[in-house]
Amino acid sequence: MQGHFYKPNCKCEGKKTKKCSCGATWSYIIDVGINPATGKRKQRKKGGFKTKDEAQTAAALALSELAQGVFVEEKKDTFEQFAEEWLTGYKNSGRVKISTVNIRRYEIDCFLKHIGKAKLKDITKRQYQSFLNDLHKQGHAISTIRGVHNTGQMIFRKAIEMDVIKNDPTKYAVVPQVQKTVAELEQNTEMPNYLEKEELALLIDTAKQYGRDRDYIIFLTLAYTGMRVGELCALKWSDIDFEEQTISITKTCYNPNNNTRKYILLTPKTKKSIRTIDTDRLLVNELKIHQVVQNRLKMLRRDIYHDEGFVFAQTNRYPGCPAYIKLIEIRMRRLLRLSKLDTSLTPHSLRHTHTSLLAEAGVSLEQIMHRLGHSDDATTKNIYLHITKPKRKEASQKFAELMRGI
Repeated sequence: MQGHFYKPNCKCEGKKTKKCSCGATWSYIIDVGINPATGKRKQRKKGGFKTKDEAQTAAALALSELAQGVFVEEKKDTFEQFAEEWLTGYKNSGRVKISTVNIRRYEIDCFLKHIGKAKLKDITKRQYQSFLNDLHKQGHAISTIRGVHNTGQMIFRKAIEMDVIKNDPTKYAVVPQVQKTVAELEQNTEMPNYLEKEELALLIDTAKQYGRDRDYIIFLTLAYTGMRVGELCALKWSDIDFEEQTISITKTCYNPNNNTRKYILLTPKTKKSIRTIDTDRLLVNELKIHQVVQNRLKMLRRDIYHDEGFVFAQTNRYPGCPAYIKLIEIRMRRLLRLSKLDTSLTPHSLRHTHTSLLAEAGVSLEQIMHRLGHSDDATTKNIYLHITKPKRKEASQKFAELMRGI
């Protein structure tokens, strides 16, 4: 066969034989073409084979790939090196938001702790699956592991596309799942927490009586519109049509470090998230009152006011800058304590509450999805089906009664 086969680390008489007492492995060298820069021949070296037959088989496969024009001379990039290169290209593509880039950054960091220094070409399917299993054992959420796996798939596929490697270790990998017990299934643990209408009324009343600056209007708006908290923070007065009683959702506020002045306005989560929400007279009137109060503050602090038209602008150290999600979470936790309600609830729970109350009022699932800016959402559907279940049973009973009357 074309090629040279040898034992580079053999320290005994088995160097040129099949038997070897020192455990040395076989390697091969084959010609893979001419280097256009130097005019010298290019060679491929690979070792680690237990027997000469294994080395010959591998060399034959490489020569066959070379003859068919599908040979890939794998590079020596480590996972860390290639992942950083991939992330730079991903960021500069112009197709993803900075929030998404930061999520990919976190997911790549999960890899770096385990296989960052490993050569990309040496990572096997078994190693990759073991990595996912370890994340599961460490207690990471299934959604987090899915995200990490998705990023891994993108990185390795790009490496194949760029002829850095020829085999994809993410292929056939499985994200570990948690097997639910019968008791958990019976308890319907997938149902998110939300407030009953009496509890919501109590929370809003507590915000009105004991809330801090802007608490009442913030939580009234979240409760009456079902908008996301990031959408609320990004809301500007130009988005509100007082005559038509509508609020337009066209952006979301991104501020991962909770730095008041370092916010970024991004497009909404999905295309469906760009929407117009109909509101009622109560919310519109309260927003008008809030605008009057804000205009007074703007005049008093006009020398330092960050006048970008934000509805829920801050009033203290950096007046005019938009509120940030962490602040609203802290404010809500305080109100829940004062109301003696479940303190594990979050501002996003008000979105679930909005869904449940609309369903209870008889609004269709399609209308609710449109109002929330969803194209498809399992949680919203789950809440809707849970709330409307008694009504579906009522419809069945009425049909049966009708038939009995024939």
